[in-house]
Amino acid sequence: MNIHMSDQALEWYKKELHLDKGDHIKFQVRYGGCSTVQKGFSLGIVKEEPDQAVATTEKDGITFFVEEKDAWYFDGHDLHIKFDEELNEPKFDYE
Repeated sequence: MNIHMSDQALEWYKKELHLDKGDHIKFQVRYGGCSTVQKGFSLGIVKEEPDQAVATTEKDGITFFVEEKDAWYFDGHDLHIKFDEELNEPKFDYE
């Protein structure tokens, strides 16, 4: 699995989470919500260091990652983080 992030989504995360170079953001599975890959689950985020990252991407010195224990959620798909202009927030696509 790979993580892909648009520049617009990166800028949103930097602004909303006050991120600086060297910060780490984990995408983690949470119970509830809506997803196109796992019914009854969704992705959450938390600012913390990786432990056993299975997928990472670095943009502008910030590392975004998924831990090995949450890899099942993606069911073999890559995570594409785009920006929804109408909602003014990131959007997750699984391809």
